[in-house]
Amino acid sequence: MKNRLAVLAASAAVLGLGALASGRAQAQDEFTIQLKWLTQGQFAGYFVALEKGFYEEAGLDVTIKPGGPDIAPPQVIAAGGADVIVDWMPAALAARERGVPLVNVAQVFDRSGMMLTCSKDTGITSPEDFKGKTLGVWFAGNEYPFLSWMSKLGYSTSGADPDVTVLRQGFNVDPLLQKQADCISTMIYNEYWQIIDAGVPEDELITFFYEDQGVATLEDGLYALEDRLQDPDDVDRLARFIAASMKGWQYATENIDEAAEIVVDADPSGAATFEVQKRQIENIATLITNASGKGLGYLDPAAYRRTVDVLMSGESDPVITQDPGDAAWTHIVWEKAMGM
Repeated sequence: MKNRLAVLAASAAVLGLGALASGRAQAQDEFTIQLKWLTQGQFAGYFVALEKGFYEEAGLDVTIKPGGPDIAPPQVIAAGGADVIVDWMPAALAARERGVPLVNVAQVFDRSGMMLTCSKDTGITSPEDFKGKTLGVWFAGNEYPFLSWMSKLGYSTSGADPDVTVLRQGFNVDPLLQKQADCISTMIYNEYWQIIDAGVPEDELITFFYEDQGVATLEDGLYALEDRLQDPDDVDRLARFIAASMKGWQYATENIDEAAEIVVDADPSGAATFEVQKRQIENIATLITNASGKGLGYLDPAAYRRTVDVLMSGESDPVITQDPGDAAWTHIVWEKAMGM
């Protein structure tokens, strides 16, 4: 990926304008975003904003830090390693209750892409058939929606004789392919298609979207630390970042092929392929619907309240025990961003 500032400085030096280029570079505010997962289409809007120069136009020198199985975004921002993080609201609110004062400043995905995918040969036809089955579940903060769902169904997930056996699923689809689990956690834009690519026909699978089960929680929001919102300069930087990022998301969903190429070029591992990233962005576009009509990144207070209610619904083991009220989200930064 091009380093546009470096190109600008080099060109200016050739023209004898080194001081001007240096001044422009210094005017760029450094800003770091920590992603929830590895470089992939899930985060296309940020990579597009970087590559197309949207962040530079906003006066920002942005660093995008990929995540991974051993990286917890709340811990990164708490330690000062990022200005903003991408995280799911269940993990963010759980971290807030544990003492990391995260605040949602923008909500990119307004639909959930999470589901359980099961083999039809297990006999599962509805969630009522989960009892006695083994279900693969991601942890590291991703387990919270699942635990809320099981609690709603009245199924125990721990103890000597749980109603459902929880398999700590790695970030792959092997447990379903190897018959270690009856169902596994998948995202519509990622793992579900890994199963298909492994040779399993779609008609041999049955899926249960969290969105359809009334337990969907918000995913892929942008979170900052509460104290940063007291500083007008920090609010300004966050607003500029959000404005440029939403421009990146708009461009990515309207130019999927180009966005996929940008993601592939940005992947340091070289593992990303164009077809996979294109398919991923196509599916992600269905989760960024602007259903409110107010603009990309708007957090619907009703969706926030639904998420809180789901997380507090467990009678024996709720994900969060205290209602964070309106302290865990704000429209102040988003509104400033939309006015830019």
